Amino acid sequence: MTIAVSYAPPKVGDIVHLLGTLITFKATAAETEGAFSLVEVKTGTGQGTPPHLQRDDAEAFYVLEGHYRFFLDGKTRVAGPGEFIYVPRGTPHGFWNDEDTPSRMLIINVPAGIHDRFFIEAGDPVESADAAPPMAPPDIPRLMTAAGRYGIEMLPQE
Repeated sequence: MTIAVSYAPPKVGDIVHLLGTLITFKATAAETEGAFSLVEVKTGTGQGTPPHLQRDDAEAFYVLEGHYRFFLDGKTRVAGPGEFIYVPRGTPHGFWNDEDTPSRMLIINVPAGIHDRFFIEAGDPVESADAAPPMAPPDIPRLMTAAGRYGIEMLPQE
């Protein structure tokens, strides 16, 4: 899959805000020869991603702090510290933080690059991951355009 981009690819240490989540790039396509990408996310209370699927990359989640409610192919599962969730390509999924404080996890995407570019294009740059995630509403047209460009399909809420 070849996607033309008109912005700089993410670098390790870059941080963006998207859907109440701060995303810090830990390993990008450039560092892994395109094999995988790794981000650390910090999701605010009552925030997360709507149900969606991606056709071109698989995704895995490893919870570090707090708890996330995951939607996986029509089922709901709560995962806490040390728990791992794998989402194959094309599987409907999403996550939500029901905690009273921000929750954190690692997200791995295979192959690298697709989600890296989506996060950069759909998100807003942030200076520090130490602050609570901003609560600004997302730019829905920009989010939907970026999602379509990178094979991410937003699904209706169940």
